[in-house]
Amino acid sequence: MTDDNRVRGLWCATLTPVGPDGSLDEARMAGHARDLLAKGVEGVAPFGTTGEGPSFSVTERRSGLEALLRGGIAPRQIVVGTGCASLTDTLALTRHALENGVARCLVLPPFFYKNLSDDAVYALYATLVDRVADSRLRLYVYHIPQFSSVGIWPDTLRRLADAYPQVVAGVKDSAGDWTNTARLLDRVPHLDVLVGHEPDLPKLMRGGGAGTICGIANVYPDIVRALLARDVAAADEARMAQFLAVLARFPFLPAFKAIKAAQSGDAAWNALRPPWLDLADSARTDLVASLRGAGFDVG
Repeated sequence: MTDDNRVRGLWCATLTPVGPDGSLDEARMAGHARDLLAKGVEGVAPFGTTGEGPSFSVTERRSGLEALLRGGIAPRQIVVGTGCASLTDTLALTRHALENGVARCLVLPPFFYKNLSDDAVYALYATLVDRVADSRLRLYVYHIPQFSSVGIWPDTLRRLADAYPQVVAGVKDSAGDWTNTARLLDRVPHLDVLVGHEPDLPKLMRGGGAGTICGIANVYPDIVRALLARDVAAADEARMAQFLAVLARFPFLPAFKAIKAAQSGDAAWNALRPPWLDLADSARTDLVASLRGAGFDVG
């Protein structure tokens, strides 16, 4: 594949704001994306794990993508999560993205039935590509087995890339298992290999990887960007570890939203879609105090 418009550098797996009634807050979503781009993030990835993608309907996810485009986010600045448990829904979202000029689609494997064979996972992606039948599609597969319980492993991805060299563009490896990431760099070096586990970025970049699509960029893009440098300072790696040590004491998604609420002074950011619960007031106070104590800006 020789597409010049690849997913490289720092991309944000964007949070999805919701209103008091749980509805998608399109204006805040577009505003957050513009703010991230103004801070130097290369692009945004709505409706992934950090974006609570599986908690939103096909209709809502279409509407959210359209809101980003109306809000001034260019199609080339978006890689949109279109993977669903249903192939029909994945097809609908992928076709909608392409109809709106968004070629890059981040696609989970089917995630309800477990213990799928590699052949079954391959067949799912191959069927998606064949049925979409659009040469503009740039497929990024999403490997996050700790949530999906279904992985797309390096040999399966290599098989898929060999079969569809003009369409398969890359992989987001969010397993946090460097052994798997290293194998991806070995088996599919021509693809964009991205990680979601930020501490692996220095090794990834030294190994020829493309960059990251990650959640921490929602709140501290600067500490992630530092890990993309050719010569990463030990202090920058320590800073990331320091943030993760604080984050580990809280459920990650409510914590990200609580940090965003504190930074922006907008308490509406605390709201989540079920099954996630907002942080209790005492937990939010503890989180903000812990970050301040460690020298992180929380507004």
